[in-house]
Amino acid sequence: MLDVEGLALTPDDRKRLLHPQTGGVILFSRNYESPQQLKDLVDDIHALRSPRLIVAVDQEGGRVQRFREGFQRLPAMGLLGDLYDREPKQGLAMAQSVGWIMGSELLFYGIDLSFAPVLDLGHKISTVIGDRAFHTDPESITHLANALIRGLNQAGMEAVGKHFPGHGSVEGDSHHVMPFDRRSRETIMGHDVQPFRRVIKTHLAAIMMAHVIYEQVDALPAGYSPYWIKSVLRQQLGFEGIVFSDDLSMSGAESVGGYPARAYASLEAGCDMLLVCNNPEGADAVLEALRDYNNPVSQLRLVRLHGRPVDKKGRLFNSKKWHQQVAMLKDFMHDTQLAESDDLFT
Repeated sequence: MLDVEGLALTPDDRKRLLHPQTGGVILFSRNYESPQQLKDLVDDIHALRSPRLIVAVDQEGGRVQRFREGFQRLPAMGLLGDLYDREPKQGLAMAQSVGWIMGSELLFYGIDLSFAPVLDLGHKISTVIGDRAFHTDPESITHLANALIRGLNQAGMEAVGKHFPGHGSVEGDSHHVMPFDRRSRETIMGHDVQPFRRVIKTHLAAIMMAHVIYEQVDALPAGYSPYWIKSVLRQQLGFEGIVFSDDLSMSGAESVGGYPARAYASLEAGCDMLLVCNNPEGADAVLEALRDYNNPVSQLRLVRLHGRPVDKKGRLFNSKKWHQQVAMLKDFMHDTQLAESDDLFT
């Protein structure tokens, strides 16, 4: 899964996306100017290949929402956790509504996946996760994540849980450094892994790995670790969906060498799809290195990730359900802003 340069495809973008080893595209804020421009870009991407490439984005809500102007403003997941603590039924209803709005709106413009929800624990030690997580309690995360996933599925979109086996209990940001988790296996399995374990039992189509070394468990980062992917995720937790690497361009991915070495390490560990972003030369090196690679099992798994929008006639924004759900979301965001303003004066 590769990125593209800007608001429209360049000749270099087209060449990379036509490579037989390319299976998807991830879009960023730089690829978005307006809803119509986004639709044109995605339509152009879809027209390149048959079956079409999977198109994804990080549209979690809060500080991680790539498409903003012209899209509904989505809350940070931690705000849903706060509501759940006060009013559990309302918290679950809002999480489901957010999932439906997120999925429906993206699918309307042809986006197959949002890399959500975050299943990490929301401990204060991890500033890169923070309020991207629903809660610090694994059971609360499970209930809220399942509600959001129900909303996504009702819209026609599958969910991607991240970052396995948990990024919320380490200080370092794997975008910039290699984080180390020095806790015992028992602690990690008993806390951080629990939301993944429970959500997998309900329904989860895909998981993204963490670029973190859990040094009392394995010397390799989780995304390069056959132990974490094959032994724990596949065998112990019984996960049968897609496993994504996190971005191989991140600092937390550098430990095994250059881009081809990172790609082979991820695939050998059990990843189905690799993300290579913000480094065209690295992307080219990976595509060339994997020119003869073939994994039919991964290909079959990936087919399931194509979006299946319920709104097939393009009437989403005129529907009664859309107006009801958006009104509920806006009331929640307004009340949250008021509460935050009041906190400044208490």
